[in-house]
Amino acid sequence: MSIVIHHNPDCGTSRNVLAIVRATGEEPVVIEYLKEGWTRPQLLALFAAAELTPRSALRETKSPAEALGLLEPGVSDDTLLSAMVEHPILVNRPIVCTPKGVRLCRPSETVLDLLDRLPPGPLFKEDGEMILNEEGERLA
Repeated sequence: MSIVIHHNPDCGTSRNVLAIVRATGEEPVVIEYLKEGWTRPQLLALFAAAELTPRSALRETKSPAEALGLLEPGVSDDTLLSAMVEHPILVNRPIVCTPKGVRLCRPSETVLDLLDRLPPGPLFKEDGEMILNEEGERLA
């Protein structure tokens, strides 16, 4: 299976998603979007596939969104997209693409819906929260 993760290694949720994918035995294509940046067509395609709007994909905390005035009502999608291209940190993450679909995987266990097979259990997040039990059954 071909899996692509738009990843920020400084983000715990993103690291958890990457670990979950790797636990299945798959090695995804990892795109560190803070280094590579975004293009407008790329964001539009990802958002359409994930059924997101620029507003719903906007990272509001730990980003310059507030300082840039992007949290105000009435800010257009066009303005948000331009800001996201200029400031890649404004896009919430991780966004994962698999043959089963594209999703913003927050919380991290959302990625399980995109995988052909679940990793063996038990499986824990970085913070110790169990998401798959010993039998490999989902807890969330």
